[in-house]
Amino acid sequence: MTAAPKDASLLAGQSAIVTGASSGLGYRFAKTLAAAGAAVTVVGRRIERLEVLVAEIETAGGRAIAVAADVADPGQIVEAVDKAQAAFGPTGILINNAGIPDAQLATRMPLDLIDRVLDVNVRAPFLFAREVATRLIEARQHGRIVNIASIAAFVAPRQGAALYATSKAAVVRMSEALAIEWARFHINVNCIAPGSFDSEMMDGMRSRTGDAFIGTFPRKRLGLPEQLDSSLLYLVSPASEAVTGTILKVDDGQFLR
Repeated sequence: MTAAPKDASLLAGQSAIVTGASSGLGYRFAKTLAAAGAAVTVVGRRIERLEVLVAEIETAGGRAIAVAADVADPGQIVEAVDKAQAAFGPTGILINNAGIPDAQLATRMPLDLIDRVLDVNVRAPFLFAREVATRLIEARQHGRIVNIASIAAFVAPRQGAALYATSKAAVVRMSEALAIEWARFHINVNCIAPGSFDSEMMDGMRSRTGDAFIGTFPRKRLGLPEQLDSSLLYLVSPASEAVTGTILKVDDGQFLR
């Protein structure tokens, strides 16, 4: 599987933030944006992995910095945006990718896990989007925000994913609502809802449930992170100037509509 070709000047002069960048889709998103010319601030809790990612981006000729942050902490969100701006100027692209699963039945889920899932999956992307948008509006600059939801926002989840599905449905509606609120400021807010893609989160699910579910998909495969490159680049590039409040489902035909 080959990735979509990238124009190294497509995002030249742009500054981007990618949350949840220490593994999985976020790791790929950061490299994709950097390869397209953006200076990227990668955010996550595991600084050693972020530093490896930064080294890979710089070796390939890109620019990046690592910022260790727990996105469940509102203060650390502000600090992360501050550091990104200090390094690369105002952030014009935000990829809200950080997320965690619930992996428990609703009736057995402790309150602290419920709070954690909602803090990371719903409150954090809202606060990151608000922080970036506020600065763009004050600077009278345009911007692109892409929130990463999940096909689980639209398809009834398997056992043990009710809260995760609920949180991702909230991300979908958040994207639609903020798109309307910020349209007059030329800040586009869109959403990608991936299906089952190969990632660290998916590895955790497979360790619990096995791989039999993959055989139920029409193409009998998981998606690969690079198959999201073209969707991501479209939503942050000039080509999507009039596209806002849109949810892009990318699931390889895995689920019913």
